[in-house]
Amino acid sequence: MARGPDGQGGGAGFSLADQLFNADTLRDLARDYAAVPGFDTARFHAEAVGGLQGRGLLERLDWIATCAEGQLPVAFPAMAEAVQAALPDPLDPSLSDDDFGRFIHAVPGILAVRHGLEDHRDRALDLIYEATKRFSMEFYIRPFLNRWPEQTLARLDDWARDDNYHVRRLVSEGTRPRLPWAANITLDPAVPLRFLDVLHSDPTRYVTRSVANHMNDLSKVMPDTVVDRLREWQGQGRQDGQEIDWMTRHALRTAVKRGEPGALGLLGYRPGHVNARIEAMPASVRIGEALEFAVVLEADEALPVLVDYRLRFVRPKGTAEKVFKLKTGKVVPGKPLRLTKRHVLKGNATTYTLHPGRHGVIVQVNGQDVAEAEFELLPARG
Repeated sequence: MARGPDGQGGGAGFSLADQLFNADTLRDLARDYAAVPGFDTARFHAEAVGGLQGRGLLERLDWIATCAEGQLPVAFPAMAEAVQAALPDPLDPSLSDDDFGRFIHAVPGILAVRHGLEDHRDRALDLIYEATKRFSMEFYIRPFLNRWPEQTLARLDDWARDDNYHVRRLVSEGTRPRLPWAANITLDPAVPLRFLDVLHSDPTRYVTRSVANHMNDLSKVMPDTVVDRLREWQGQGRQDGQEIDWMTRHALRTAVKRGEPGALGLLGYRPGHVNARIEAMPASVRIGEALEFAVVLEADEALPVLVDYRLRFVRPKGTAEKVFKLKTGKVVPGKPLRLTKRHVLKGNATTYTLHPGRHGVIVQVNGQDVAEAEFELLPARG
């Protein structure tokens, strides 16, 4: 999968950008633009394909938009009409999840920002509204939130109740304070809570996942507010019980890793005295091999437990830690709970680089550190 907006990732020697933008996908887009009078699809296809090399994913999107723009009306209202006429059929409204659309259909959002932001705000927002039914416009609504916050928020108030679930998802996803790859927004992070109050009861997982991810973002800057709002939503009973439970767990996943008491309490995990030890862990492991260990927990009272572990990595300058899930369960008196884990120490992980040296495993139960052990990480076998 993608590592970032440079478009790297993917297999078989191809980047994600190569997989998403190639001669075949651009031929599909050219067919859409055949609906625009006078649009030379062969010229567009040749120009767009010819400029892909050396550009990352988002750069390719900008380039493709530029190639299309060269054959569209100069005045934005006429340009928007032409672009809208070239849109493919909307995504299947009968689905409820995992229907993100195709990156090649981001062009309307790019042109809406490029030519409509300053002087044609309302027409540009109309285009974004139609385009997001084909491909998520989450990146392209954000400049409008920064430039025209009140007017854009008023639109989103209506869109949060739209019949199309892609439009409703845009309201949550586009206002996320930490949307991956996207430009920052200057909006007070508490403002979109009014949208989430509506969208948390949505019948589609595509929308509720976005709400949960949005709340996870918020938990990093206003953790108590997130816990209070989730508790309020649970009490309202407007969402299916299993779905609101899933949303709560997903929304609090980062807070739980940090050991936030409010988050743990809302999930039913309370502080308690737990004796713990790490067993069967080797003294050394090589990069590329698996670290295997067992954790044994004992308690004097029945206690639901959420067990995570942190790996402490050696870095060229100091150390760093990363949290991993282990298990949820229950410890009862007189019956030790034994958990095992096999963690592959990949030498080519996409998010961090391993270095030989003294590493550590720290086990945390309900947000509390309860056991720690060390091992030597050796270089990979030659």
